[in-house]
Amino acid sequence: MRDLTEEQNQKLIDAAVAARQQAYAPYSKFSVGAAVLAENGQIFIGCNVENASYGLTNCAERTAIFAAVAAGQTRFLAMAVATEGGYSPCGACRQVLAEFCDDLPILIVDTRSDRQVEQVSLAELLPRRFRRD
Repeated sequence: MRDLTEEQNQKLIDAAVAARQQAYAPYSKFSVGAAVLAENGQIFIGCNVENASYGLTNCAERTAIFAAVAAGQTRFLAMAVATEGGYSPCGACRQVLAEFCDDLPILIVDTRSDRQVEQVSLAELLPRRFRRD
């Protein structure tokens, strides 16, 4: 894992918190924002988008990664995830992240606790990930 500067961390956190405001969560009422920092310095954001057919819902983390990939970026330095309560990415999102990174710092932001931040690693969240090597 690479260490980011305080400025990079703060920009990533701010982007995730702002993305959370765009969430479409009429069913769960649980809004999530994510921001991923690509190796080229760009930040890509995502929010959760729910659907009446629940299986078609997309998480914020995957939305951010998919936006980055659509822009040609597949190498990442860090991600921030903002929720009320400070929750980590789901299993599906962890596996999608693992497709692009062996390890990745993930900043877990609790928006109700004055933006309390906990840093974890993808390797901690998804040990012995599935690989197709």
